[in-house]
Amino acid sequence: MPPKTLIDIENLDTSTIPYGEKELDALLPQTGHMRQVHGVYSFDKEKRIAIGYRDVRDDEFWCEGHFPGFPVFPGVLMVEAAAQMCVFYFRLAIGLEQAPGRAMLFGGIDEVKFRGAVVPGDRIILVTKVTDLKIRRSRYDTQAFVNGKVVFSGKITGLLGPPAPQIYPDGK
Repeated sequence: MPPKTLIDIENLDTSTIPYGEKELDALLPQTGHMRQVHGVYSFDKEKRIAIGYRDVRDDEFWCEGHFPGFPVFPGVLMVEAAAQMCVFYFRLAIGLEQAPGRAMLFGGIDEVKFRGAVVPGDRIILVTKVTDLKIRRSRYDTQAFVNGKVVFSGKITGLLGPPAPQIYPDGK
């Protein structure tokens, strides 16, 4: 049985993207092939939720070998995409003010379920909902949707890392 969805995916407004590549560059430490979030549709601090997306292309580094002739987006990259949405939420909600210049690191993932294959041409909608938000440790429920169906769910824990001037040279 599929999980209860964190949002009403049918009524998601995808007409505007307030957080695109430039805004994500200032908030997420991952770049190049490791950037797994391509845009964010919404950030709602009161509802404790952020919704973004990742477009899956046929020219990505994993396509040739996972799997030859039938490329399937690796589950580990879906987990990473969800984790990056958690970092996005953390940085906007409290990180910029209370932990400037510090990265949030992966602390754990629980209750992971994959419920469908994701292939080139798909747009993954990434949903992050905060369950516990603190400076040192925060927890999130995450889900990913393709064509309105849940393809991934899991609970992610983030831990505050050390100051990272290499990542955030402006100290933010």
